Amino acid sequence: MQPKNPSDSRTVMTDLVLPSETNPLNNLFGGELLARMDRAASIAARRHSRRITVTASVNHVAFNHPVPLGSVVTVEAAVSRAFNTSMEIYIDVWMEDRQNRKRSKANEAIYTFVAVDDSGIPTKVPPLEPETDLEKERFEGALRRKQLSLILAKRMKPSDATELKALFMGKSPN
Repeated sequence: MQPKNPSDSRTVMTDLVLPSETNPLNNLFGGELLARMDRAASIAARRHSRRITVTASVNHVAFNHPVPLGSVVTVEAAVSRAFNTSMEIYIDVWMEDRQNRKRSKANEAIYTFVAVDDSGIPTKVPPLEPETDLEKERFEGALRRKQLSLILAKRMKPSDATELKALFMGKSPN
């Protein structure tokens, strides 16, 4: 398969926080933000794989800043690493200040999606070739995150997690 770049999957969704989407503090419900992130990640995964994709896991979510009523929210998602049939999607959430239109990072998340065929059977995805420094950083981190997840699920022995060992031992895994 022909490798793709993260920019090939980049998805940007911009929307307004409406009253029906807020909690009693007039901030965006966390569940509403999760749904927005899931939709953007799904599109990014589909753009990369050109397949039907399903959410396999929500690996990390950071609700760093509340997003107030009336805010303009932008969810940016892109594939950060492709494995055999799965893809890690890194999501950045930005909010725009109502007065000066300055953007600030509000939240971030990491989701895993799996590409499937029409019968729901996992299918191979193209490899990913990061280009920018940030894409390379996220690409390298994705393997460590995957190894940690596999260890916690008891699907990998800690001694086999070469990337994690290298991180803690200060050595190159190769």
